[in-house]
Amino acid sequence: MTESVKRVELIGLPGLPLIETGDDVFALISDGLDSSGIGVQQDDVIVVTSKIISKAQGRWVDLTSIEPDEAALEVAEKCGKDPREVALILRESVRISRMRMGVLITEHKLGFTSANAGIDHSNARPGEQWRLLLPENPDHD
Repeated sequence: MTESVKRVELIGLPGLPLIETGDDVFALISDGLDSSGIGVQQDDVIVVTSKIISKAQGRWVDLTSIEPDEAALEVAEKCGKDPREVALILRESVRISRMRMGVLITEHKLGFTSANAGIDHSNARPGEQWRLLLPENPDHD
């Protein structure tokens, strides 16, 4: 009896540009697949990070536009984070699950648990004030 071989292969899509607000991510991926010669076969899975969807949706927040309320100030003092970032984390969450110095583990309003409500600031925009929120409706786009 011959068993079929199962394998997992990860292939990065070359030439995909940096995603900007308003970009059509599906079209960019489709064009990238066509131009690279990477064929999509039955049972293939295309994985798209939430970060590029968030960028395309324009989910940027400038911390200088955030005015922390009393709750954010209190939590920020306990965890040692910027009160404006804490206000943003609380806005994106339904509850705090755990708190440690420098990090909040929260239940996001989308229903999952993550650090700092999944808010990203690594490799985002120049300047320390920018944060990128998770996509508004990741199951829709």
